[in-house]
Amino acid sequence: MNDLRIRAATPDDLDAVLAFWKIAAEGTSISDDRAGVERLVARDPGALLLAELAATGGDRPELVGTVVAGFDGWRCHLYRLAVHPERRRRGIGSALLAAAEERFVALGGRRGDAMVLEENERAHHAWRAAGYAPEPQWRRWVKPLVE
Repeated sequence: MNDLRIRAATPDDLDAVLAFWKIAAEGTSISDDRAGVERLVARDPGALLLAELAATGGDRPELVGTVVAGFDGWRCHLYRLAVHPERRRRGIGSALLAAAEERFVALGGRRGDAMVLEENERAHHAWRAAGYAPEPQWRRWVKPLVE
């Protein structure tokens, strides 16, 4: 997708992100409110990554995907990988994960892990395709980011 742009969210994006998650994200989180997302963006401005398609005729770009790429200084955590249902299977999720992984490596991260709903089989296929694998003893998915 040549017209896809990945960028960090700003406080101006929060309402659009919350509305997007109601359409595109699986499950809910205790942090799925304006205050929670506001804290995320304030604490780590680069953590919430947005995928947008270029707009035509002066309209706002279309929000088509998100991922939270949180780094606590020790571990790299991925949350809220979501792609608009009408835009799936076009490389948006892969582009978001690539941007998240680049961010982690630049920050010194060595392995990413993802929170994936056990019953979300479609997500399992997507995470496997991206190189992640389950750790049954932890029920999380991991991928080394550096050799």
